[in-house]
Amino acid sequence: MKLISILILALTLIIGINPASASPVETFEFRDEVTKIRFQALSKELRCPKCQNQNLADSNSPIAQDLRKELYELLQQGKADSEIVNFMVSRYGEFVLYRPRVSPLTYVLWFGPAVLILLGIIVVIVVVRRKPVEKKNLVLSAEQQDKLKDLLNNK
Repeated sequence: MKLISILILALTLIIGINPASASPVETFEFRDEVTKIRFQALSKELRCPKCQNQNLADSNSPIAQDLRKELYELLQQGKADSEIVNFMVSRYGEFVLYRPRVSPLTYVLWFGPAVLILLGIIVVIVVVRRKPVEKKNLVLSAEQQDKLKDLLNNK
């Protein structure tokens, strides 16, 4: 049992989990189920400014905790989802959105993959069309046909 405990502790230290740094679970009281669902959806849609790839719901950073409280307060004030998103974007920039808005600054993000796939298809078509099929190699000479017959008969 001691060995298992030591192994678990060593593993958590190796992968960077500090069991002592676990933060308490936040509990918010919502006036209705719709507000609770909106809170959950928005906290999953908004990215933590400190964390590179975590939303507010998954992050334990102090700023994510503050933003969850701010989100809760904005919902309690009766703000619409678009107002809340606009507030967060004005405060933290487009980075806070997991799905950035389509704008001239994000055209590459939205349309870049489609353009690259289209370019790849065009390159494949051009390469395939440029490569001529050599028909002279498809016909065997009499000598080659005799060798082939000999090989097949010797099996």
